[in-house]
Amino acid sequence: MKVGHDIEAGNANWSFGGDVADTFVEHIRQSVPMYEEGHDLVCKYSDYFIHDDSVVYEMGVSTGELLRKLATRHKARKDARWIGFDTEKPMITKAKSHCKGLKNVELSVDDVRLFEFEKSDLIVSYYTMQFIPPRYRQEIFDKIYESLNWGGAFIMFEKVRGPDARFQDMMSALYNDFKTEQGFSAEEILSKTGSLKGVLDPFSTAGNIDLLQRAGFVDHMTIFKHICFEGFIAIK
Repeated sequence: MKVGHDIEAGNANWSFGGDVADTFVEHIRQSVPMYEEGHDLVCKYSDYFIHDDSVVYEMGVSTGELLRKLATRHKARKDARWIGFDTEKPMITKAKSHCKGLKNVELSVDDVRLFEFEKSDLIVSYYTMQFIPPRYRQEIFDKIYESLNWGGAFIMFEKVRGPDARFQDMMSALYNDFKTEQGFSAEEILSKTGSLKGVLDPFSTAGNIDLLQRAGFVDHMTIFKHICFEGFIAIK
């Protein structure tokens, strides 16, 4: 099934592997409202947490766009380390090309469920957690909390469900309108929805906050909200 930008995906079988990395950036910019603005917001919030010797992680780094922006913004922090990982090798290949020439950027093919975090000052998850099976999420939130230094931050952007059926219907309709305005055909929208069954499993705002609180985060707030997309920051 065609889902846009020459990407094909089967029913309940969406994948970030294969040739998806070739057109991923264009596809995601047209699929997620204010995608670039979200990057800018993460970069601006990072100013409050990056130090000369900071370790910074981006989980689900994809093609490395956001990690490159962070490393470039803080290039004066010569001893800071910027570590990105992703489960898909083609994404990491693209990220390495994208971040070529930037010092202290480390990229690897890794699964967050098995990844060993060092002590860090900032961890970013930009529309990544929603693709991790729910049974593993609390464990990952716990790992993130333990990794952070006191005063460090976790910034997470996610697609979210509505708090009840009425709000969910509104959000779904408005999001479909957005994708139509971006040039996706009705067939592509339907195919993409079908391909994400059992793969993309977003939680509500309250569900994500529950995960943060159970991990130990007390201080947290929403920093972005547009239709069914939300950005959170949590400080240890």
